[in-house]
Amino acid sequence: MSEPLLELPTHICEKVLQLSEQGNGLADQGKLREALKEFISALDLLPAPITEWEAATWLLGSIGDLNFQLQAYEHAARALADAMHCPGAIGNPFLHLRLGQCRFELGDTRRAADELTRAYAIEGKDIFANEDPKYFAFLKTVIDPPASGEW
Repeated sequence: MSEPLLELPTHICEKVLQLSEQGNGLADQGKLREALKEFISALDLLPAPITEWEAATWLLGSIGDLNFQLQAYEHAARALADAMHCPGAIGNPFLHLRLGQCRFELGDTRRAADELTRAYAIEGKDIFANEDPKYFAFLKTVIDPPASGEW
């Protein structure tokens, strides 16, 4: 039987949520670097080891996504890979998508294929709808088409 998820102390949780909201607001305004600082500040509040906290999953995911948007692919991949050790990350199609995209941009096509395949297996073609078509085009070169024959 697995252990229940730990809950953050209220004062930490409130501050993490506040910083995350500020980060999301800044990101919505296109201030990606400023948003990144807010999410890193929130992550720094989590008690060690951070891999025990569900909040670390979405904070690292946000850090990875912002770095991806800033084309800082190595930083993005590191944050997203770290997120995969946190609760609920494995099987999250968005995290697999972003990690696969980062691996693709870094030239690691084997790992890119693994992560993009996971995203596709969970969410289907729709997860690629708002992404650069090169990622889905790459995926189609490394996996077989669905039984229906239609991507």
